Amino acid sequence: VAALQDEKNSLMSENEIMNDRLEQLDDSLDDPNSVVAKKYFNAQLQLEQLQEENFRLEAAKDDYRVHCEDLEKQLIELQHRNNELTSLAEESR
Repeated sequence: VAALQDEKNSLMSENEIMNDRLEQLDDSLDDPNSVVAKKYFNAQLQLEQLQEENFRLEAAKDDYRVHCEDLEKQLIELQHRNNELTSLAEESR
């Protein structure tokens, strides 16, 4: 029982230390001049920029997909027209 109480006290002490460190990290995020806060805000800014870039690229991809589909339709139409003209040319000969 004494050993378990010692372990419990040790774990409680460690838990308090970890909670203190967590509070310090939270406080350092609140202080805009701290290194941790600057890194956090820079990472957050970079994440937002990457999300905007991703959105822009997704929109461009969709535009290119539509353009590609249009070009494929035009290609098929031109191939049919070419076949028609080729057959007419053969008939004319």
